[in-house]
Amino acid sequence: MGERVSTAITGIRTVAVPVTDQDRAVEFYVGTLGLEKLLDAPIEQLGGRWIEVAPPGSTTSIALVPAPSNAPTGAETGIRLTTADAASLHKELVERGVDVDDLLLWEGVPPMFAFRDPDGNGLVIVE
Repeated sequence: MGERVSTAITGIRTVAVPVTDQDRAVEFYVGTLGLEKLLDAPIEQLGGRWIEVAPPGSTTSIALVPAPSNAPTGAETGIRLTTADAASLHKELVERGVDVDDLLLWEGVPPMFAFRDPDGNGLVIVE
């Protein structure tokens, strides 16, 4: 192992999710999931915009970035979002037509379920 860096990493700011249509992604993450849009700036190098969304009050955001041709969408993001009531949110997202899996109720584990955004990117809700 090498030497540690002298300046400490202090947190996780943003996790990028590749999307094919940024406006559709904003409608889903903000309009359907209820996240807040924190930033929306044109970035010529990306061929689109740098858009960040997050749950209200969160210090970590999701960047909805244009999907490059060599990195297709439909990935398992590893992102786990939290809620106070997984069963109620599950029911609401099903009613809104979101692609959700069954609510998992495992003994000793918080209720949770997986879902996919319009590009097929997988995320999980955990109570």
